[in-house]
Amino acid sequence: MLSSVVDWIVQTVNAWGYFGIFAAMFLESSFFPFPSEVIMIPAGYLAYRGEMSLVAAIGAGIAGSLAGALFNYWLAYRFGRPFLLRYGKYVFLHEENLEKLERFFRSHGEISTFNGRLIPGIRQYISLPAGLARMKVARFALFTALGAGIWVTVLALLGYFLGAHQKEVAHYLHNATAVALLVVAGLSLFYWLRHREKGGGL
Repeated sequence: MLSSVVDWIVQTVNAWGYFGIFAAMFLESSFFPFPSEVIMIPAGYLAYRGEMSLVAAIGAGIAGSLAGALFNYWLAYRFGRPFLLRYGKYVFLHEENLEKLERFFRSHGEISTFNGRLIPGIRQYISLPAGLARMKVARFALFTALGAGIWVTVLALLGYFLGAHQKEVAHYLHNATAVALLVVAGLSLFYWLRHREKGGGL
């Protein structure tokens, strides 16, 4: 059963091509709870089989993630908190969730738009407090692209190096997530120490 589902997903990603990867990652990065693992791991596997370019697949994934994040950022920047609270309920965003995201952003600073991209449950919405805080769009795009780039690359490489061992994907995905979170912790600590040495200036 699992093998049949995986085969169907791989065939679907292959049929969609690079634009499909871009579109799916755009959705995953905005409000639609679309799991990036479902797209990027099969894309990496297709690259292993020579049916896709690994670099192009990763590029499409990063571009889609950034576009979706910029869309969320723009909504928050342009329409503000009342708009998000009014319509957010239709995409599972409630006031309590938004407040948690804002606290996360305030606690970690602008770097949260980087490390938030690697944390499940936060990556889709971290753009919102950045937009509300009117973070400079160039810095937002840079941090978002870096964070999304790590996650997308990890998933694509996972699919690529697992190759024919499709049944092992779930096991190794858990390990890949753990490694990604460790990287986030290390980079966040480095950023915090550097930020403190400079007296709090961003």
